[in-house]
Amino acid sequence: MLMRRLLMLFCAWLALAASASAQTMAPDVLVRDVTNEVLAIVRADKAIQAGDTRRVIELVDAKVLPHFDFRRMTMLAVGRDWRDATPAQQSRLTEAFRTLLVRTYANALTQYRDQVIDFKPARFAETDTRVQIRTEVKQSGAQPIGIDYMLEKSDKGWKVFDVVVAGVSLVTNYRSNFSQEIRAGGVDGLIRSIETKNRSLEAEQTRR
Repeated sequence: MLMRRLLMLFCAWLALAASASAQTMAPDVLVRDVTNEVLAIVRADKAIQAGDTRRVIELVDAKVLPHFDFRRMTMLAVGRDWRDATPAQQSRLTEAFRTLLVRTYANALTQYRDQVIDFKPARFAETDTRVQIRTEVKQSGAQPIGIDYMLEKSDKGWKVFDVVVAGVSLVTNYRSNFSQEIRAGGVDGLIRSIETKNRSLEAEQTRR
């Protein structure tokens, strides 16, 4: 539950409509501005506050995907087994993992209440193509939690390829489980496992 509530903040700051300004914006400015904008929207949206996951999924599908390198993230989460997967398997893995993350974050985003984000000073050169943007999540009655965003610059702007929550990398956190699934049932077994989880999440969200 704690991880889900923290990860929703990751989803929140990414929710920015694709635009030329987003592509040219410095990564620390992008993180700060989008976080403030999106959390303001979430606070004002009664449907999201009431737990309308479907509405959040629509928001995520429309605004998050352009700023998220799902293929790179899937490749890192799968690890060395990625190179043994066929192009078709890699495509299915990427799609399944993207769906899993979107649905998981959509669930978490509905739990947003009174968290405050503290943006730490960023240190990077204009020539850097990979940066780490540090933030700290503060909420009443709990210790602050560090969330670091790992971004890489491409010809389409800055893209997130990993998030480190309380010192734990998101892709590394998935890698151990994915490796076990592949050892047990191969790449196809991992794909089936993720797709089964996605169907379970979809059914749960539909019942709400």
